Amino acid sequence: MAAEYPDEDLTEADEPESPSVNVFDIFKLLLQPLENVKQNPKWHPEGDALYHSLQVFELARQARPWDEEFLLAALLHDVGKAIDPYDHVDAGLEALEGMITERTEFFIAYHMEAHALRSGTLGHRAGCRLAESEDYDELLLLSELDKAGRVCGARVCTIDEALVFIRSVANEAYLEE
Repeated sequence: MAAEYPDEDLTEADEPESPSVNVFDIFKLLLQPLENVKQNPKWHPEGDALYHSLQVFELARQARPWDEEFLLAALLHDVGKAIDPYDHVDAGLEALEGMITERTEFFIAYHMEAHALRSGTLGHRAGCRLAESEDYDELLLLSELDKAGRVCGARVCTIDEALVFIRSVANEAYLEE
């Protein structure tokens, strides 16, 4: 290029704009592989991780249909299982980095600790740190829904339907501001 355009300063050439990426499309791409993640039937008799995640979303939609961040956490809490089944929380958070709010990140980051708290296996200090969060009650609710979302034959929506619902909640919140 420099040989063809010797008078042009190519260091400041405009780079082509990349098309904007919709985070909901990325959420869908992260959720789809969960259909192939079979889970231990002792803990997850319902089967694959996608079916489980959709059950948890449905329960969250019944409990807190207005709370976009909570709904996203319910739907996305296990996306890391398709990336790293040994550390699904960190893998999921890394994949979602920059696309979710701090509150949604908190729910996903600590949902396993909430299970340990509910079962009495979390240390006292760790439990106290969780209890300091203003979202503590919702975290415990997510843990409860995560445990309840393990039913064989439960009716669930599709990934697209879940994302459309969450997007509609987000749009309603935006319109109310």
